[in-house]
Amino acid sequence: MSLVVDIEKRLPGFTLKMAFTAGNETLALLGASGSGKSMTLQCIAGIVTPDRGHIEVDGRVLFDSDSRVNLPPQQRRVGYLFQQYALFPHMTARQNLLCGVRDKKRAGAKADAMLATLGLTAAADKLPAQLSGGEQQRIALGRILLNGPDILLLDEPFSALDSHLRFALEGELRRTIRDFGKTVVLVSHDRDEAYRLSDTMALVENGHVTARGTKETIFARPRTRAGAALTGCKNLSPITPLPDGRILADDWGVLLTAGQVPETARYVGVRMHAVQYGPGENELHGAVTEVVENPFSCTVMVQPQGGKKPLGWEVDKSWWREHKAGSVTLHLPKDALLLLEE
Repeated sequence: MSLVVDIEKRLPGFTLKMAFTAGNETLALLGASGSGKSMTLQCIAGIVTPDRGHIEVDGRVLFDSDSRVNLPPQQRRVGYLFQQYALFPHMTARQNLLCGVRDKKRAGAKADAMLATLGLTAAADKLPAQLSGGEQQRIALGRILLNGPDILLLDEPFSALDSHLRFALEGELRRTIRDFGKTVVLVSHDRDEAYRLSDTMALVENGHVTARGTKETIFARPRTRAGAALTGCKNLSPITPLPDGRILADDWGVLLTAGQVPETARYVGVRMHAVQYGPGENELHGAVTEVVENPFSCTVMVQPQGGKKPLGWEVDKSWWREHKAGSVTLHLPKDALLLLEE
């Protein structure tokens, strides 16, 4: 299967202008709330009509403004898992599945087979309110899969679940995606969730894609400051390029050797876990201003000498207990520096 999206939708104060493709893979659209991720899924599913553009799945045109093609949702063969699952509250799990079967002659048998596949045969007569969040999600997915959709659209699939349930349910969803074997588009603002579930990733900022590639590439080299923040980089500083090829990290007051600096670079970033202890390349000295304890690590905030803002350094909790000090020497390896556009 393949998905081609090239659309534009204008709203008051916001323009969605999305262009991307996907094959037999899970593509994660990662972006902040309000960046246009869910609206993109709604356009693919036919819930929202773009002002212009083209959408096709495996060569089959779902929408084309030039030729005035705009298939209704029921003809698009798109499986859309909503954030709140959209189960009918007055219907049992089995009845909710039956609603999704177009082949009414075989509806009962197909619903029972899906219940067995989902491991929910014993819950067939329960109402959604009597099901756990994970069971509700499985029923919603089962209802979608009963009709053999060409693609799956997953809109924040874990937003309705408690955090302690998410990890186990991610495993179930990964198996569902693997068994589906076609194009899946996942919307998320959770970088870890998006990374674990996807093969490829697109960063979405202000209604358009700013970076697209494998998840490993996107995390290793986000192109923009916002993209770096989306992928979890918390140490970001504007820069001043110097004649000798180095850069000054303005917020930290530190001179850095960063290799070839693109003309478009306006910021430097370094992930907290990439900050290294002790003297070395791109060395800095600073006072420890705060220590935040995480379950298995500490975030040590270090104010560099001459800097305006502190730098975060993530370190093993037991190591910090042994070596904690009021001031430290750190270094920022050149290969760990992210040179970023605005």
